[in-house]
Order: sequence, then structure tokens, then C-alpha cells
Amino acid sequence: MFSAFSSIDYHSIKAGTPVDTAVRRLDGIGHVLSDLDISGIQTLDDVNRTLWTLDAANKCVRAVLAEFRTQAAAEQLVRKSRYLIDLIERARDQVVSFQVPRHGLELII
Repeated sequence: MFSAFSSIDYHSIKAGTPVDTAVRRLDGIGHVLSDLDISGIQTLDDVNRTLWTLDAANKCVRAVLAEFRTQAAAEQLVRKSRYLIDLIERARDQVVSFQVPRHGLELII
């Protein structure tokens, strides 16, 4: 499991406003990512699947953020989005740096 995502508190926000709903969406994305097992990557397919998952999550976070860019009251949403995006980028950097042995070759992306 990528432990950086495990520190996210998924139950602390109750949806009431559209911003609260968006924050819960971000919490859900973080929850899914917390199950990502980067340490278990062994093959090129594992690397590709993990990168695809991280890229998809990044796009989802940015889509949620884009819905609220013009609202001044969305500071909490912006902070949470930036936090998730930073975690995704760090996880992606970790995955990209893996060297996966395959037929005597090493994967260096």
C-alpha cells in the first residue's frame, strides 16, 4: 500500500454543500488510492496498470477541482486537491523509478 494516502480522513466531512460533496469525492479518490500496492509491483504490466491508475486519479482530482475554481469558498477543496495531486505525483515518481527485470533487461522509464 502506498502509505501516504492512508493518512487521509475519509469520514470527517459530511456532505451538505456542493463543496462538501466535492471534498467527499476527493476523499473517495484518496481511499481508492490507499489500496494501491506499489511495493507489490513486479512486472511491466504492474507498472503500466499502476501508472494508468495514478493518471486516472490525477485527472479525476483535477476535474473535481475545475468545477469549483471560481468559488472563493472552496479553499478547503483546493488544499485537499493539491495535497492529493502532490501524493499522486510522488507515487508516480516512485513507480517510474522502479527497475523491473524482464528477459535480462531492466525497465527504466
